[in-house]
Formats: sequence, structure tokens, C-alpha cells
Amino acid sequence: MSNEYSKHYSVFYQECLENFKELSEKKENVLFADMTFGGGGHSLGVATEISNAQVYSVDQDQDAIDNGNALIKERKLVDRVFLNKMNFEQFPGWIVENHPDVKFDGILLDLGVSSHHFDKFERGFSFREDAFLDMRMDTENSDIYTAAEVVNEASEEDLANIIFKYGEERYSRRIAKNIVKARELTKIERTKQLEEIVFTTYPKHLRHKKIHPATKTFQALRIFVNRELEVLENTLSNLYDILSPGGRLLVISFHSLEDRIAKHKFKEIFQSNEKFAKIITKKPIYPSDREIGENPRSRSAKLRILEKLDQEVQGEVRGTKNKKKAKFIS
Repeated sequence: MSNEYSKHYSVFYQECLENFKELSEKKENVLFADMTFGGGGHSLGVATEISNAQVYSVDQDQDAIDNGNALIKERKLVDRVFLNKMNFEQFPGWIVENHPDVKFDGILLDLGVSSHHFDKFERGFSFREDAFLDMRMDTENSDIYTAAEVVNEASEEDLANIIFKYGEERYSRRIAKNIVKARELTKIERTKQLEEIVFTTYPKHLRHKKIHPATKTFQALRIFVNRELEVLENTLSNLYDILSPGGRLLVISFHSLEDRIAKHKFKEIFQSNEKFAKIITKKPIYPSDREIGENPRSRSAKLRILEKLDQEVQGEVRGTKNKKKAKFIS
């Protein structure tokens, strides 16, 4: 097994497994998809614990692919787990083109950044150690701007908008102004450089709070570099399309921007005249105290679930659709 990929705690593991087990009881063979393989916890867990399941998984990170293939081989799951390197935005189209008859009983999106990305400092996601400001999930794709390129080349206005929109940072304009000032003297290419700029931009009485002043700026750059919200917005409806009737779409988010998109997209699918679904989670599911104790990073996680309905079944109750909306909209 590869030692390059750090251990990853699979958030909402039991909740996801229980949903997939429930779905697996209805069919002789079931197909699941994991859109963010990461450390493989969800994919490998489903394949190991649900004997009639096959899992299609994707990840855009080559570290995850290399480690995942080693794990799949080690656990003798080569005929049960199929791992491909791609951004999950590409997955629905790839399925339609290569496996047009395939429909999934369950699809999982575990959003955000894995522990590996934070712990492998040279990737530039964390400011705990000094490293190059990269932040790309797919480091092999030269068409993706690094965080360093964004910080050094974007206009002051664009930087402020990025930091405000994706980091919800109240001091975004001050931070952008000071970044531009600093880069006039020397390029900003290291995590510690950027951390120091943001830290000294913050009012002195707010610099030593529980959340480090640079946290929101680093989050904003990571989301922007990897088009995380745009990809999520573009993909949820397409993932619904490759579900079987009765299949479920599970979305785990880690901040309000992701959760808001999931909530609104689920509502949009539910209200569509062309799609038929119900929202299982009227309110998002939160991690248990036990899970937060075992993995503090899970404290901000939320789980939302959408179920695809059979069109004929939905058609029979079209007259009561408004009542169904009142029941299922979160």
C-alpha cells in the first residue's frame, strides 16, 4: 500500500453506509458512485460491507489515484471498485458516453479538502508550514492557475471579490489592497508570505481569535483555483440524471457556500416539471458528538439527501404535487 497518502477520516461514514445498505436490499446487484474517492474510506467501505455492490469512483488528484489503486488491489476489490482520474464534473458525461445503460442506486459527493491535502504541506493548502502557493487538486493540469498566479496577477478588485465571495471575509478589500502593495516589492509565492500579509491586515484585537485570520482567504483561493462551487452547481442535476428511480444522491458539505448550493439545487430538481424527486433531509444532518470527538474536522459538515422518484409514480400524484412540496422542501 502507498504511504504517500495520509489517513483520511470518512465523515458521515455510518450514515452513508446505512443509506446504501437500505438501497442494496431492494436489488440483487447494486451500483454506487463516489465522486471524491480521496482516501477511499467511503468507496472501500461500501464495497467491503455490501456484498452485492459495485462502486465507480473518481478523483482528480493523482496521489489519491495511485494510493487508491494500491488499496483496491491490496483488498482484492479490483472487480468491485473502479477508480478513474477525472473531475466529478466530467463523470455524468463519461458514463453516458462509455456506459449508456448504467444507472446508479446511490451517488455520494464528499466535498471540500481531504486531510491529505492539509497534511501534505507542499501542496500549499495550509499555512501551518511554509510551502509554494499551489492549491490545485489536479497538479498535473497546467491549464489550472495556481494560487500564486492568482495572488500575483489578479487585479486588486478581482482579488477582493474572490476573497469576499468564496471566503465570506469581511476584510477582503483591505487584504486585497495589502496583497497588491506587497507584490509590488516581491512576488508572493509562499504560504507564509500570504499568511503574514493577512495576519497583519487584521485589526490587532482580532488577530488571536479561535479562527486564524488567514483561514478564510486561503479557503477562498482554494475554492476559486479549483472552481469548486461552479463544478458543484454544474453537476448536481447531471448526477440526478444518472440515478435509477429510487436511487439517492448524498451530498456532504463543509461550509455554507457548498451547503447553500446543494439545498437550492435539490429544491430546483424537486420543483422541475421534467425531474421527479423528493428531498429526504428537510434539514441537513449534522455529525454526532462522538464523530466530532473522533474527528474535529467534521464539526462543520452537513449531509443532505435527495431521492429520485419513478416518473409514473410521480405522475399519479401530480394533483397533490403542492402538498408533496410542502412536505419535502427543506
